[in-house]
Amino acid sequence: MTEKSEYRDDYPDKTLYIPGPTEVREDVIEAMCEPMFGHRMDRMTDLYTTIVEDTKEFLGTDNDVIVLTGSGTEFMESSILNLVDENVLVTTCGSFSERQANVAERLGKTVDTLEYEWGQAVKPEDVRNYLEESDTDYDVVTCVKNESSTGVRNPVEEIGDVVAEYPDTYFVVDAVSSLGGDYIDIDEHGIDVIFTSVQKAFAMPPGLGVCVVSDDAYERELEKESASWYGGFQRTLDYYDRKGQTHSTPAIPIMLAYRKQMKHMLSEGHDARDQRHREMAEYTREWAREHFAMFPEEGYESQTVSCIENTQEIDVAATIDAVSEEYDMVFSNGYGSALGEKTFRIGHMGEHDLESIKELTDAIEDVADL
Repeated sequence: MTEKSEYRDDYPDKTLYIPGPTEVREDVIEAMCEPMFGHRMDRMTDLYTTIVEDTKEFLGTDNDVIVLTGSGTEFMESSILNLVDENVLVTTCGSFSERQANVAERLGKTVDTLEYEWGQAVKPEDVRNYLEESDTDYDVVTCVKNESSTGVRNPVEEIGDVVAEYPDTYFVVDAVSSLGGDYIDIDEHGIDVIFTSVQKAFAMPPGLGVCVVSDDAYERELEKESASWYGGFQRTLDYYDRKGQTHSTPAIPIMLAYRKQMKHMLSEGHDARDQRHREMAEYTREWAREHFAMFPEEGYESQTVSCIENTQEIDVAATIDAVSEEYDMVFSNGYGSALGEKTFRIGHMGEHDLESIKELTDAIEDVADL
């Protein structure tokens, strides 16, 4: 049985370079400290409609946006409940795409998987061939845009174009570790549902999930006999249309932080934010190839999380501890037992910039004697 480990008041501050949560601006943290108000007051309507409509503007989408208290996993689950009667095709190439398959199985759906080795990316032509050759009519195809366990960025735009050729099949994208730091034209590529968590590239405190829903996905749920209660598209979007609020009590302080950060993101602009993340990713890959190697398939590297192959066989755990102790910076080991010492990961997302990433790589070079 787990024993209590008392939380203290004297932890040193660490700069986070993990795949999330990431660094949060001081003014965003301070925004959470307003006096509390009721979730059915006009003030709440002002707050919620502001963050919803600002998110639509930032993402450049005409689709509906839902912001709910919870993690992105809530929408991983509710998108299956809302859209799948029986059959779902899950493309898997790492831990989080495999989690989607597990979630769908636990919900009693019939799950087929198009599987790739960890480090490989999902290929649009494979999806097309699978759908053409299958005798199954799939309600949904799923894909993880940014597989943070392996540092792979799947080409969801091209995959969406393929799925769009099947009008009765809906395309669901997990963009938890990339949306806001890796530009995507949601409306252009037949993406029916795409969701994220705010503690990643949005650079906000954890606690909110964001989901973008197409009109077709909304109408699809209306045809079903059952759907998610908490994350139901009809329930959440109809309540927003009537009241401009959430159907259940939200995490108001985090939504205040969301408002502050989204205004900053709008000021920076989606294209500029994408370019900043691109520059950080390109630098990190060059550094990794100079000292180690990149783990993902070439040409499919993530723009927000670099997974680096430990070709020098450094002690990853000891290096992480030393960098944390000596420089107050934290990066991540590989994901799970399979990649724990074989890889390590650097999150370059949110409010980081090229200079802050260079500070981390300098620290790793110093500690690991590269």
